[in-house]
Amino acid sequence: MDHTLGIWPQAAGGIPFNACEFQCKGDPLTDLYEDMAAEQKARSTYDNILRLVKDPEVADPIRFLREREIVHFQRFGEALRRVQDTLNPKNFYAYNPSIDKNSCK
Repeated sequence: MDHTLGIWPQAAGGIPFNACEFQCKGDPLTDLYEDMAAEQKARSTYDNILRLVKDPEVADPIRFLREREIVHFQRFGEALRRVQDTLNPKNFYAYNPSIDKNSCK
């Protein structure tokens, strides 16, 4: 809203952009768990809002956003399962596939 369609490296509230906005470790398992956690945190926030809001014009879009978070969580879970199924050795928590290349198929 502040800058129309222009890219601006800060939030509308004035918080400057920084690298903390990215949650990436380079390990697909860690990154997918982080993504799933973010979706659950957002869903939980929407649940809390829905407990307080009774106006349908506010609640309906929040319900849509909540449903979207649930679908995202499910898709990240499916991606996690695919990654786990392709890792070798199957003790996939003992190594980082992006570093331990010799351990992958």
